[in-house]
Amino acid sequence: MPYDKNKIYDEALALSQKMGFFFVQDIIDYLRVSHSTFYDFFPAESDELDAIKANLYKNKIQQKISLRKKMSDGRGSDIIALYKLIGNDDERKALSTNWQKNEHSGDIKTSPIIIKLGSDDYGATQ
Repeated sequence: MPYDKNKIYDEALALSQKMGFFFVQDIIDYLRVSHSTFYDFFPAESDELDAIKANLYKNKIQQKISLRKKMSDGRGSDIIALYKLIGNDDERKALSTNWQKNEHSGDIKTSPIIIKLGSDDYGATQ
């Protein structure tokens, strides 16, 4: 069954506003289209995908404001968990009691091992 790009776009925009989704994956799952179909219609950096992401970002901001209000009222850890899920890196770091940053360049650095053999090693005498 062929998909109608305009219909999927309109539904994606409506869902992002109506359902309060935070992630593009939520929309893809709800629309029941494959990743490849969705991203064929709306490739990265396309105006359509940017518009959908703008709505998702707005949802995140509104939710974070609401969660900060609830946290200031002293409510539970489930709120903090959700905030960590939708927050940016700095916000997650501020909420974490233990933060580890893992970076890897892919390079393997080694240093040569020097093995000296002779009478001076290991207390040997001549």
